[in-house]
Amino acid sequence: MPRLTNKPRKRKDGRFEVRLTLRENGVPVQVSVYAQTAAEAERKARDLKTRAERGQFTRDRSTTAGYARLWLERKAKEVRPRTAELYRLELSYALPSLQDPEAPDALGSRPLQEVKPAHIREVLDGLSKRYSIRTVKMVRQRLWQVFRDALDMELIYRNPVDPVRIKTPRGQSKAKVGRALEPHEIAALLSALDQHKDPRTALALRLMLACGLRRGEALGLQWQDLDLGAGTLTVTRAWTDDGKRGVLTLPKTHTSGRTVPIPHATLERLQQYRAWYAERLGDPRPEAWVFPGNDPSKPLNPHAPNWALKRITERLGIGPLRVHDLRHSYGSHMLANGAPLELVSERMGHANANITLGVYRHVLEHERKGWIIDPEDLLGPRAKA
Repeated sequence: MPRLTNKPRKRKDGRFEVRLTLRENGVPVQVSVYAQTAAEAERKARDLKTRAERGQFTRDRSTTAGYARLWLERKAKEVRPRTAELYRLELSYALPSLQDPEAPDALGSRPLQEVKPAHIREVLDGLSKRYSIRTVKMVRQRLWQVFRDALDMELIYRNPVDPVRIKTPRGQSKAKVGRALEPHEIAALLSALDQHKDPRTALALRLMLACGLRRGEALGLQWQDLDLGAGTLTVTRAWTDDGKRGVLTLPKTHTSGRTVPIPHATLERLQQYRAWYAERLGDPRPEAWVFPGNDPSKPLNPHAPNWALKRITERLGIGPLRVHDLRHSYGSHMLANGAPLELVSERMGHANANITLGVYRHVLEHERKGWIIDPEDLLGPRAKA
């Protein structure tokens, strides 16, 4: 245990002080610690001395909310605008001052180095009374990322979020990742898309279902991305929204940029759509949007597919369905029909097959149940007799 050369000194205000000489980035600095008792002041001083000997001492007094703002600013340069805004929203559940500087913020106002697991637990327990378990888990994940970044920068010596776990209460099932359409629902939807009054949204929705595209990937297609002769399309960008307007971004991950085959029936409809496009807007230039908005210089409104799908499914009597469920249906049916996991992962642009496995584990488990080998079946008729 580190020994202290300075003994606690009682101050006029009743607190005890221990003065230390520590090294910060190789430079000697004078530091004082305070406590209500001499024993507590000595304990704090020993802890501080130990951290300094490990190279973990810093006088940086950033508040948790202040550091979270810096983290969000860096993330805004690394992820899509909508994702950055989602990070801010999730963090603001635990750090309200991120959205409203005047809001009371017990955790956000606390110095980064003074946050303990008990403080994290208190905040998350409070959130669990108002929000879903999924939301609370996402808040924990964002807090963990902020403190992990501070740990990497050697501003703190341990991540206070690490010991805090959020478990799903007994009796509550885990939220489903998505819903896969049944074959009869797919047939009804495809028929409705063929009759839909707006060929743009109809074909965009069909590509999400037939090629496993994300909404933004489909809307971000330009004619130069389509090779109708080879029957392929290449994802190189995405058209999304940042909560206020449409924005053009790179694909979600480095593996999201990919080339995928277009099924024959969908390819035929693309060729018909091209003729419809040429009749109204002229022969498409390579850089023209495949699904232009009312202003042809921009793609369709990012929410247009959602609105169209909602109207179609309500008319057909199909249960609640998100646009992303079309992509989920593609992955589910690919796996259910025997496609290798690695191939499905590649087609969907997942960063690795483990992501695909996590999302579609339910499909694979169903398929595994069909693989049953009875040792008796391995024996010839004579051996059985």
